[in-house]
Amino acid sequence: MAEGKKSKKKAASSDKLPKEERIRKEFLTLRRSLSTMQPKVKKFNEPLMHRAAFMRITLEDLEEAINQNGPVCEYQNGENQWGTKKSPEVDIYNTMAKNYAAVMKQLLSSIPEEEDTSKVDEFDKFVMDR
Repeated sequence: MAEGKKSKKKAASSDKLPKEERIRKEFLTLRRSLSTMQPKVKKFNEPLMHRAAFMRITLEDLEEAINQNGPVCEYQNGENQWGTKKSPEVDIYNTMAKNYAAVMKQLLSSIPEEEDTSKVDEFDKFVMDR
């Protein structure tokens, strides 16, 4: 029974969609999530949504690489100098995570704020009471 579960996990990981397809799906999800944006603003922000989708998928891939290889790597500098350092994936991940947060903040600021419907102005109250 354990073998059946193991093979299912292996099949699921090998069926992973290509990066371009994952980015496209993320873009569509993001676009749907930002549907309350005004059409002109949405059209203007589409390139930013593409960048956000790319960064999100790339961050997922970097997380996977860091989990597999660890956050540090060994290096050799010269004949007798060895050591460990932060892996290049960690540096890229940190920079991209900050950029992704900035892009998402910019996109979210383009969404109109919802009006507080709990506040009824005095005129509306007067009209509703009649």
